[in-house]
Amino acid sequence: MTIASEKHTVELMIKLYCHSAHKSNELCPECLQLLSYAHERLEKCIYGDKKTSCKKCLTHCYKKDMRNQIKKVMRYSGPRMLWHYPLLFLKHTLSPK
Repeated sequence: MTIASEKHTVELMIKLYCHSAHKSNELCPECLQLLSYAHERLEKCIYGDKKTSCKKCLTHCYKKDMRNQIKKVMRYSGPRMLWHYPLLFLKHTLSPK
């Protein structure tokens, strides 16, 4: 997956989480900050478009508090991606990286 597609995926995951957890159609300030941070980390990824999923990465670049937040978001949104974005879910989970 490219950095652009990773950014898109993480944005959708954060939106799913925020909508459920914070009952808002717009991203709350906390989730907006997390999205901005995730995009920044992806932009600066030393592996570029050859990166693996962050979970499998050997170089964890998230600060501990942000890593805990994104884990919470992914645990919630990951399974729900199948229902909301089935093609993206399959593409992401079946990716050889």
